[in-house]
Amino acid sequence: MNDFVLPATRYARSGDVSIAYQVMGDAPIDIIMVPGIVSHVEFLHELPGYTAFLRRLASFARVVTFDKRGQGLSDRMSAASSLEERMDDVRAIMDDIGSRQAVLLGFSEGAAMSALFAATYPERVSHLILFGGYARSFRTEEMILERLKLWGTGAVGIKGLMPDQATNPDTVALFARFERLSASPGAIKAYSSLNTLIDVSSVLPNVRVPALVLHRRTDAMVPVEFGRDVAARIPGAKFIEYPDGDHAFWTGDVETLTGDIEEFITGHRDGSVDALERVLATVLFTDIVDSTRSAVELGDQTWRRLLDNHDQIARQTVDKHRGTLIKSTGDGILATFDGPGRAVRCAIAFEAASKQIGLPLRAGLHTGEIEMRGRDIGGIAVHAAARVMAQAGPREILVSRVVTELVAGAGLRFSERGSHELKGLPGRWDLFAASL
Repeated sequence: MNDFVLPATRYARSGDVSIAYQVMGDAPIDIIMVPGIVSHVEFLHELPGYTAFLRRLASFARVVTFDKRGQGLSDRMSAASSLEERMDDVRAIMDDIGSRQAVLLGFSEGAAMSALFAATYPERVSHLILFGGYARSFRTEEMILERLKLWGTGAVGIKGLMPDQATNPDTVALFARFERLSASPGAIKAYSSLNTLIDVSSVLPNVRVPALVLHRRTDAMVPVEFGRDVAARIPGAKFIEYPDGDHAFWTGDVETLTGDIEEFITGHRDGSVDALERVLATVLFTDIVDSTRSAVELGDQTWRRLLDNHDQIARQTVDKHRGTLIKSTGDGILATFDGPGRAVRCAIAFEAASKQIGLPLRAGLHTGEIEMRGRDIGGIAVHAAARVMAQAGPREILVSRVVTELVAGAGLRFSERGSHELKGLPGRWDLFAASL
C-alpha cells in the first residue's frame, strides 16, 4: 500500500484573479467543495479528520477544494467578492480541470452560492448537496463585531464549528492559526458585512437539479431550522437531519455522512469498503496529565526537553512490544498492536517509564476494526479508544470490556471502573483499569 501524499495546490484564472485549488482522486464523478466563510486549501489538512473526509469522497469521485478570491492562497482582494464573482470562480476551476458537469457540495456560507450556481447553470451541475447551510444571513452586526474582536485567536470560531474542542488549547491554537492564514480581520469584516445582505430564498424554488440538504440538529453555528427551511424551498429536495454532531463536516460520524453523500450521487454506498484497508487491531491512546499547566510552570525549554524524552520513550516502548507508533498527538501518542496483551503491557510500561521523568500519563485501549489510511488510521475503534482514555484518571490505564475478554489467561489484572456513556458512541461501555 502506497503512502498517501497531499495534493498539490494549483491555480485557475478567473478573469484577472488567480484561484487556488486542489484535486484529490481520479474517479469519473467530480465534486466541487464550496467553502464556508473562510478557507485555506493547504492548512485545512492540519485539522484532524479533514483529509480523511476528502479521501473518503475521493474513493468514488474527483474531489476539488478551493479558496475564494481574497482568502487563503487565492489572490487577495480589496473588497469582498459578490456571489456572481464567486460563481465565475467555480466555472473557472471546472474549465481548468476539464469538468463539464460536477456535483456542488456547499458548506455553511457556501450553500447560498452553490444553490444560485445550480439554478443558473443547471447544465453544469449534476447534483446539489448543501451541508449546514442557510438561504439568508441571520448574523447581526453585534455578532460580526464579536467575531472581529477575537479574530485570529480561534476563541469564537471554534465554539461554533467544533464546540467540544473549545477547551482543548492545542486545537484552539491550531484553529487560531487557520483563521489568521485564511483571512485578515479586514477581509473577514468585508465578507461578513456583505453576507448579511445575501438572501437566495427566492432562488431556491428554481433549483431543478437533484438536491440533498444535510444538517446536524446540534449545529452550534447554524441552527437546524435554517437547513429545514432550505430543504423546504427546493422542489423535491431530500433532507437528512442528523441527531448530533458539529458544524464542521469532517468531525463526528463522518462515515454515515459520506455514505449518504455517496448513495445520493451514485445510488450505492460501498466506496469505503473498496478504498480502505480494514484490519483488527488494539488501539492505544495516551495523554500527559495536566500538560498545559506543566508547560507553563516549567517553561518552554524544559518542557520541550521533557517532551523529546517522552517521545523517545514512546518509540522504544512501542517497538519493544511489537506495536506501530502511528503519531504523536503533542502531549500523547496513538499506537496500534496486533495483540491486545502486548498493547496493555506496553501501556503499563510506558506509564511507568514516563512517571520516572516526571510526566504522569493516562491511557485508553480498545480492540476493533480500524481503517488504514496511509500512515494514519481511522474508524470507530480509534474514536472508542480516545473516549476510553478520556475517562481515565492520572496514572490510570483503562480498557474496554472486549480487551479484557481477549487477554484472558495472559497474566494481566483488571479492576472494574463502572459503566459509562462515551460521547458519540452508542450504548454504555464497561471499563476496567489494567495492571500487572
